[in-house]
Amino acid sequence: MRVNIQIATQNDEVPELGHIVKWAEHALQRHASEAEMTVRVVDIDEGRRLNELWRKGTGATNVLAFPIDASEVAPQLLGDVVVCASLANAEAQRDGKSSNAHWAHLVIHGTLHLLGYDHVEEVGAAEMERVERTLLADLSYPDPYL
Repeated sequence: MRVNIQIATQNDEVPELGHIVKWAEHALQRHASEAEMTVRVVDIDEGRRLNELWRKGTGATNVLAFPIDASEVAPQLLGDVVVCASLANAEAQRDGKSSNAHWAHLVIHGTLHLLGYDHVEEVGAAEMERVERTLLADLSYPDPYL
């Protein structure tokens, strides 16, 4: 397993890089024996641009996942997870969550998207939330959906 980290923000409230790697690898361990992905931490402007360009959303969002299909060229390459640092930190503070607990949830959530999980349909959403809860509990973080 390989998790690449890119820091593209001046925000100094980014968790330790080792934590980000640990959270992504924890999600990967149960689902992919060999995998490579990138977690990119961005500022609000890049988060907004990516969301508007690729997801047709409005404004920045806390986490985006960009899965790729490299099955023939590099089957272990999963894609990129993008976390908007200022939004992640603001949400944690607003919701009274520890920063690490919220960031762990976002990184795991994005990683699960790279692994094919989705929450568009009710059944898929329930399964994805179940896996997120289990992975976060393994790391001693509280249920993010309570």
